[in-house]
Amino acid sequence: MVELNSKAPDFKLIDSNLKQKTLADYKGNKTVLLFFPGAFTGVCTKEMCTFRDSMSKFNNLKAKVVGISVDQPFSLAQFAKENNLNFDLLSDATREVSKKYDSLHHDFVNVPGLTASKRSVFILDQNGIVKYKWISENPGVEPNYAEIEKELAKF
Repeated sequence: MVELNSKAPDFKLIDSNLKQKTLADYKGNKTVLLFFPGAFTGVCTKEMCTFRDSMSKFNNLKAKVVGISVDQPFSLAQFAKENNLNFDLLSDATREVSKKYDSLHHDFVNVPGLTASKRSVFILDQNGIVKYKWISENPGVEPNYAEIEKELAKF
């Protein structure tokens, strides 16, 4: 289980450009990890576009935004293109990283065997220490965007 003030679990994932990314790639920056259930779904599209539209605020707070879902990198590339997303999207196709972050739905939307990332937010400091976490069991609930900005401004 990921605890506040603990080191965030490391990962190696493929981004939407088929490049490998690790947690270490974001070291030295505040990092907002956004786990989301699925590209091209209504709530996920709204959430990712809300972050896109707030990127100037995140840039001013010296924070990197990273979206993570179980979608394939090709789907994420198209999702980023169609929505003009201006931050990294990483594919957790194996579901291993979602599991590490306690952010994996099992039997998603009551379909046996269907899994997806839970809508979750983790804010990491420049050294990869978890300073904020929010995990929703309800995929229809969006995070509190103002709260995320407030938490980032604290350090």
